[in-house]
Amino acid sequence: MSGVVLSRVEGAVGHVVLNRPEAMNAVTVELGRELEETLVRLAGQVNVIVVRGAGGNFSVGGDFHELERLRAGGREAMRPLFEHFGRACAAIPGLPVPVVAVVEGYAMAGGFELMQACDIVLVHENAKIADNHARFGQVPGGGSTQRLPRLVGRQRALAHILTGERLTAAEAVAWGLAYRSLPADGFDEAVAAFATKLAGRDRDAARRVKHLVHAGLELPPAEGLALELETVLDHLGEAAAAAGIAAFKGA
Repeated sequence: MSGVVLSRVEGAVGHVVLNRPEAMNAVTVELGRELEETLVRLAGQVNVIVVRGAGGNFSVGGDFHELERLRAGGREAMRPLFEHFGRACAAIPGLPVPVVAVVEGYAMAGGFELMQACDIVLVHENAKIADNHARFGQVPGGGSTQRLPRLVGRQRALAHILTGERLTAAEAVAWGLAYRSLPADGFDEAVAAFATKLAGRDRDAARRVKHLVHAGLELPPAEGLALELETVLDHLGEAAAAAGIAAFKGA
């Protein structure tokens, strides 16, 4: 690997860092490829994965210098840039552990799309967030036209993508794009505490909850509820659930 995505494991928490700080972590073909590989590899080792950018920014999206070089090769030469990044984003719902985006600085275009793909988002109070493709005459290619309407509704999604207006951290929370806005003072400590709390949850229960939520979004309510019933019955028959019940009774 080229080192444009770094990783480390601390206890039950896996850390993934987009590592192109000199380019505000702009997405390249290699970054997309390494991101998918790193996420899949870490998911088998930890209980939660935290994704953030190096140098105080999450990501400003696709690297225009690389895009311009690829454009010279024609339509198919550009495909890997979007396919690799798209696969990284698409892999997240299927991973057996929650993936938390930690957003500070700029999260624009592809960075905003990666944020949407993550399971949970924590935002720095001063983060600058937007799908700004349209401001540069571009069309989103990392999932915004599909994920954003599902997250915030058709009207908000369409208006936001077409205007490219920046969202504050508070607006991101109000729209349902982020779970929590964290103050600058103690930001890293708050992120670490949140990740540690998630990592302490039973891995199998967390895996099943995540699967039910993502699968349910694609199912009619009745089918989703039926899936939930079968899943909880399976879970209650296992040792971890029995231990949890015993702990609750003894509390």
